[in-house]
Amino acid sequence: MESLKAVVTSSCLLVLDFRGLGLEKWLVLELGPQLAGDGNLATYSLPFEFRALEAILQHRVNVLHTRLNEVQPQVLDCLDSLVDPKLLSADRSKLHMLLLNSKSLSELETDIKVFKDSLLKILDEDELIDELCLTKWSDPQVFEESSLGIDHAEEMELLLENYFMQAEELGNKARELKDLIDDSESVIFINLDSHRNVMMRLNLQLTMGTFSVSLFGLMGVAFGMNLESTFEEDPRVFWLVTGFMFLGSGLIWRKLLSFLGRHLEPSSPTPIPPVWRKNQIGPLKTTDIKPGTR
Repeated sequence: MESLKAVVTSSCLLVLDFRGLGLEKWLVLELGPQLAGDGNLATYSLPFEFRALEAILQHRVNVLHTRLNEVQPQVLDCLDSLVDPKLLSADRSKLHMLLLNSKSLSELETDIKVFKDSLLKILDEDELIDELCLTKWSDPQVFEESSLGIDHAEEMELLLENYFMQAEELGNKARELKDLIDDSESVIFINLDSHRNVMMRLNLQLTMGTFSVSLFGLMGVAFGMNLESTFEEDPRVFWLVTGFMFLGSGLIWRKLLSFLGRHLEPSSPTPIPPVWRKNQIGPLKTTDIKPGTR
């Protein structure tokens, strides 16, 4: 089971190379009582190898569970910030964090797949399942039937299938979270493009206004030259020329805006609904793991 390597016999469990792997707490506080049959495991009434194997499988599933619970809230927080419709630019720190979490999520998916493949390889071979029932072969006096009337091989198969289904559920949660990250990329680009289009439209409108004012401003330039004419003698000509300049500039600007409206639909930043709801992917709890084989 990845970093956890052990040899299971019909009477003892040998854990190999556990130092520096963070297994000390599990070995001291959890594994001993579980192997002693304190009732926390569904296989407490079955032979020793069943309890040892369930303890190992449960530990492995709990580790995967914890990793998913650590990544999930960080991913949802990053996505919630990046798909905000009011966001004018993407936060680089959030994007970097999302990239790291996406990488961690891919590694988690790989580990879950390896765990599932290991169990599936055993489940596909009835002989392998039968060989895991060590007490059945080492002690001829052991009854073939368990207290529930089920053969030990069937008990072993139920145990493996139970943890395979739990791994399948974890894989679905991780895959759903990965899909949210992929879907959010298009939402982020749409949001940023919307704001970019608004800024480009505003810039174009200002450019057209500047062009209109500059065009009719030539009249003021012409009258401001040091040339004598009969017009500068009349005080009404100043207001007439000024009014004609503002009126002509406004008309030209309106014509250009009308042309822009006919060829380019007005775009405004519309609220983009989030691609997920937080209550759709609730935090996983350790109570979701069913330790029993029933």
